[in-house]
Amino acid sequence: MRKEVEIVIENTGQKVRVTPGHSLLEISKIFEIKSDYQILGAMVNNQVKELDYEVFTPKTVRYIDITHPAGMRMYQRSLFFLLQKAVRDIIPGAKVRIEHSVSKGFYCEIDGCNLPLELPLIFNICDRMREIVAADLPFRRDKVLTSDAIKLFRDLGYEDKARLFETRPTLYTSVYYLGDMADYFFGSLVPSTGYLKVFDLTKYYDGMLLRVPKRFQPDEVEDVVIQNKMFEIFQEYKDWLEILGVENVGAINQEVAKGNASELIKISEALHEKKVADIADRIHQQPEPVRLVLISGPSSSGKTTFAKRLAIQLKVNGLKPYTISLDNYFVDREKTPKDEFGNYDFEALDALDVEYFNNDLVRLLKGEEVEIPKFSFEEGKRFFDGTKLQIEPNGVIIIEGIHALNPALTHLIPNNQKFKVYVSALTSISIDGINRIPTTDNRLIRRIVRDYRYRGYSALDTIGRWESVRRGEDKNIFPFQEEANVMFNSALLYEFSVLKRFAEPIIQEVPPTRPEYDEAQRLLKFLSYFTPISEREVPPTSIIREFLGGSTFSYK
Repeated sequence: MRKEVEIVIENTGQKVRVTPGHSLLEISKIFEIKSDYQILGAMVNNQVKELDYEVFTPKTVRYIDITHPAGMRMYQRSLFFLLQKAVRDIIPGAKVRIEHSVSKGFYCEIDGCNLPLELPLIFNICDRMREIVAADLPFRRDKVLTSDAIKLFRDLGYEDKARLFETRPTLYTSVYYLGDMADYFFGSLVPSTGYLKVFDLTKYYDGMLLRVPKRFQPDEVEDVVIQNKMFEIFQEYKDWLEILGVENVGAINQEVAKGNASELIKISEALHEKKVADIADRIHQQPEPVRLVLISGPSSSGKTTFAKRLAIQLKVNGLKPYTISLDNYFVDREKTPKDEFGNYDFEALDALDVEYFNNDLVRLLKGEEVEIPKFSFEEGKRFFDGTKLQIEPNGVIIIEGIHALNPALTHLIPNNQKFKVYVSALTSISIDGINRIPTTDNRLIRRIVRDYRYRGYSALDTIGRWESVRRGEDKNIFPFQEEANVMFNSALLYEFSVLKRFAEPIIQEVPPTRPEYDEAQRLLKFLSYFTPISEREVPPTSIIREFLGGSTFSYK
């Protein structure tokens, strides 16, 4: 008889003993582990595992459901496979492409479909998905030689996957199966299709919108939020990448292997410069003179560098830009609102003295000289040091901050005098056709590098705070993004290949004893897909220099 092993179940605080070889699913049933929602997987020694994972040595286990970020990712990936299976069942030979996250769902298109992608076909696909859910088919995983996986995916017509593994040297690769279908996924899946009861599929532009459950109300699908401008900017960059032939990681790696990394950098930077110049032209050509340029976007989107580059292009158009920092208009510390945990909420709009700020703007736009306040973060108080500002007739005030697109921030300024820009790293490349790259990962990796190099924070610190940062964005930034006159995509198609060398050693410092370890390992696996590129040819005015260093702009 084999010796039992000890399992610490963090959900209940129990220390239990089991015979080696029991799966996580079996253990959850034996000890009647309860969760608010259906258990999807577990954190085993702070790494996500599927429920068929078998335990042979002592482990610490925390079961997770869809409210956990890793649980939500498991659910979404499994939905992608379910959609792929349903499409192939109805349209043999067709393939789903998961393009990007938009309108609280995932925009998808179908390759190899000769039928019009209209509601009757979409309803048929959705009905087939529900039939597969009712059948409760298992998701199976096999580990195969990477050379065999490459042949399998090439035979299936998945050239993007074959190319990915040809450029990522590993001996073995995990292949997932659903019925007679095989695919690859960047991360774990749920045990079977019966877990995927909440979803919907609807017509969206030329494709479909796969609607997913709400994270904290998972019995309901997310409401569709209209994001026409966001969708258009995604599509514009998608079309551009298709023209260049570098719409996925494998294609980028092949270009690097051919010695074309320098050209990738030059083309990406030229596109950025063209877009910044176009925005400056639009500002200059508005029917009514623009006096206020408002720039907003989520953390690590490159807003500051964009604002500095835009100021240069505005000067080219004969305008004189002035920059005002919203940090100068914080209310005194004792007036700062607090969040639900009793902590000061510096990201709330009420943390700013909005009325004082508006009155200064009105006076400045009238041509008056204004003494600009300063704010001492050490003392938590406003002070004046004699800094004065007066705007010339051709002057344009640039304001960059998380609340810049919120109409309440500049409520005393007429709309025809304002021009609003939303900046974010809207990642358009994908790992392959069905494994997309979340825009949040783009920003998180940027922030990890910047926080470590310039703010003294470890990857553990940055990853640990990321959920809080995301909550602030959901509350203060994303609801106003469609207010923008124009959106600027700050993502660079080469940037992961450059960031890789900087980010990997920082992320590797996250210890396996911490809950953040799983997220660190996920990011390291993601970066492993990319062939590295030297930062040597990244120009000093590039947005990525805001995070790497070496910029000719001052960020003080």
